Amino acid sequence: MSQDKMRHYQGVLSAVHTLEYPYTRSVGTVIGTFLAGLREGRILGTRTARGEVLVPPSEFDPITSETLTDMCDVADTGSVTTWSWVSEPRAKHPLQSPFAWALIRLDGAATAMLHVVAAPGEASMKTGMRVKVRWREERKGMITDIECFEPIDSTPGARV
Repeated sequence: MSQDKMRHYQGVLSAVHTLEYPYTRSVGTVIGTFLAGLREGRILGTRTARGEVLVPPSEFDPITSETLTDMCDVADTGSVTTWSWVSEPRAKHPLQSPFAWALIRLDGAATAMLHVVAAPGEASMKTGMRVKVRWREERKGMITDIECFEPIDSTPGARV
């Protein structure tokens, strides 16, 4: 653009634009069944032809691309596979006291799921530590029905 034409455009050009997605997403049969299980206090995964259980469940086998429909229960206990400590939670975090984001492999599952661990402090977090679900009192069929995971001692029934 020439210098003369640029002198005529000294104001800021603006336009109103609204970006929206006017549709509702369906969760489908597999995730819908998983969420319904959470509402009932159960954790479900999908079993592959190899016998591995994927949690959270998947509609397709990540290796063979086969459709997966065999849903099965897994335990509400598991092991931390990796974690990251949050010392200063933000307003939209699931817990308002320090916690860990963690990948947790539930007993009976071949894969890990991301959730939070309400540990007493960063020093108490360890890869391999055992954790158990703390269920929300009022469940709605959402991933937040799992309020968090809590550390458990290796002694059955004991909590840290």
